[in-house]
Amino acid sequence: MSGRLDPLRYNKASLFWVLQSGGWAAYLITQLLGAYLYEKMTGYPYVVIVGAISGFFLSLALRYICRLLWAKQSPRMMIGIGLASCYVIALSWRIFVNLAYQHFVEPEWEFKTLFEIFAGAVSSTYLFLCWAGMYFGVKYYESLQQQREATLRAAALAQEAQLKMLRYQLNPHFLFNTLNAISTLILDNQNRTANQTVMRLSEFLRYTLDQDPMKKVTLRQEIEAMNLYLTTEKLRFGERLKLEYAIEDTALEALVPSLLLQPLIENAVKYAVSPAEQGGTIRIEGRARGNMLELAVADDGPGLNTGAAPGAGRGVGLRNTRERLSVIYEDRHRFATLDNKPGLRIELGLPLEVASE
Repeated sequence: MSGRLDPLRYNKASLFWVLQSGGWAAYLITQLLGAYLYEKMTGYPYVVIVGAISGFFLSLALRYICRLLWAKQSPRMMIGIGLASCYVIALSWRIFVNLAYQHFVEPEWEFKTLFEIFAGAVSSTYLFLCWAGMYFGVKYYESLQQQREATLRAAALAQEAQLKMLRYQLNPHFLFNTLNAISTLILDNQNRTANQTVMRLSEFLRYTLDQDPMKKVTLRQEIEAMNLYLTTEKLRFGERLKLEYAIEDTALEALVPSLLLQPLIENAVKYAVSPAEQGGTIRIEGRARGNMLELAVADDGPGLNTGAAPGAGRGVGLRNTRERLSVIYEDRHRFATLDNKPGLRIELGLPLEVASE
């Protein structure tokens, strides 16, 4: 039903004619019902019909006046001219109604004075005041809706710009570190490894460019992308980089922001694997619990420095991830940096959204 009403909402002309016709049709029905209940059916229904038809057309003139008053946006003019206009329209309407009453109900009745033809104009003014009040009410509601939609569009554009900025910060950061590593491999005459690293890097960058920063991907797709990245790092570190996965099947179809885990894994490689001669282990966890998706990236590196704030010294990756989650989920997420002793553990809690079939 709401889908059918949407065109009326956005087509103001159609909406007006629906309300105009419906309002005067309601007037006609209620007046006829009242005439039936009070046994005033002899000729009176014709008076009601004349009143409904004349009221329909006279209120169109009132519409034109109200439209001019709305354009002025002056409360004093709306009240003053609006009241006067409603009274004048009511006077005109009473001419039709009273003449119809004389013709169909009391043909022998004659107007003693000219003013009797306007009898009932004051009480009828309330009818047209209600019409004008509804007109201004609908216009005011439309104005509020337009302002609200404009505000929402502005907020959405600002959020989109912020998200894209945060996402695109990752590529230069990751690219700088990887190119640095390739340069080192070349200096160490490990040309074959350097070439393989460049190939893996191009595959990963192609993936990042193909992904819309505003769209979410399944955790399964995110893990596949991370495997592209980790394959590149494996060429650099060999057996020094050890990986562990603990991801439940129920979590694999949950939706996450694209490249959410990459900066967390990159930090673990940089601070836990790279400095240690024996390398290190990175563990990636994922599970669905109730209405939340719980993710974690843990390493067995040096962890937090004593007295340091959580995440201190861990670079742009953690801060970038925290900001992205705040923009996307506001207060509906959890981000925790824990000292794993040994190592560092980053825990994320996101609203559970499952990809549709």
